[in-house]
Amino acid sequence: MAEPPLERAKARALRLLERRDYSEAELAAKLAEKGEEPETAQAAARRMVELGFVNDESYAGAVVRHYAAKGFGRQRIREELRRRRVPRELWDAALEELDGQDETAERLLAARLRGKAPEGEELKRACAWLVRRGFSWDEVRSAAARLCEGLELDE
Repeated sequence: MAEPPLERAKARALRLLERRDYSEAELAAKLAEKGEEPETAQAAARRMVELGFVNDESYAGAVVRHYAAKGFGRQRIREELRRRRVPRELWDAALEELDGQDETAERLLAARLRGKAPEGEELKRACAWLVRRGFSWDEVRSAAARLCEGLELDE
């Protein structure tokens, strides 16, 4: 006898969740991508939420912590939350966990410059690299200023 579609979708959802966490919407999209009907995929994802296997709020926090640890800025993390289909209303609460972005930007900039005195094109390229990593221009500018100031004090 054939397995009912919802039961098959729930079993597939559990197998997916064994490998990594998903947001509810991301799980439903993944199930649909794997061949489940969209309504069935949504119902299976909703059931995983009911059972406590999927929690968008804690998932958003985990995504923020993971990408912050990898040295990404607020904008890049925000984009990752969007890509992973985390509900927008959870973004701000999850991003509140980010503190010390100025220190992170300064540390990354110093590492990128490898201890050299920041100047000219090299500084410009390093700052552009930080912006691409999701740091705001204000964070990058203040990190560069602190780094330059710190190097002048050392001399």
